[in-house]
Amino acid sequence: MSRTPHDDSGARRRLLLKGLSTLPLGLSLGSARAHPAAFAHDHRLAFRHTHTDERLQLAYRDRRGYIEPALQRMNWLLRDFRTGDAIAMDPRLYDMLHALSLRCGGDTFEIISGYRSPATNQALRKTGGGVAKRSLHMDGKAIDIRLAGVDSARLCDAALALRAGGVGYYPESDFVHIDTGPVRSWGPRPA
Repeated sequence: MSRTPHDDSGARRRLLLKGLSTLPLGLSLGSARAHPAAFAHDHRLAFRHTHTDERLQLAYRDRRGYIEPALQRMNWLLRDFRTGDAIAMDPRLYDMLHALSLRCGGDTFEIISGYRSPATNQALRKTGGGVAKRSLHMDGKAIDIRLAGVDSARLCDAALALRAGGVGYYPESDFVHIDTGPVRSWGPRPA
């Protein structure tokens, strides 16, 4: 049985109405336009790794929870690019990134450092730069980021406001560290 253009428009209309029916009460179409993520049920993230120039854009979570193949792709992107080692990153990091993109209005996270193998962490400690001996990067619980189009000081303020873990601000290198450890902060306060 062939479908006519009229059949397709009816299907699209039904799909639109079904989607609109799932909006939370009190959410208007105007606010959904202002915040597309509030309209969509998927939590989406976009990345560019500053060392490998790899890019990734995907939905990592939906109404049912985390999307395992998406987590695996992000784990690979956040691998220790020096050794090729990868581990399962703490998915709460991705939730923090999603919250930061909503608060700041940014799109693509620039990854400076994700997972670090113990060997890489030790090598970085020897060169200086304030690398912790027992860094949460080695547990897959930390990430160093920028958000394209958003000043790092503003990103730091938004991360501090989340009160979801550790936040370090490195204005000289223009990045923010976030982790899922205890709530704490270090570095100069953004002006």
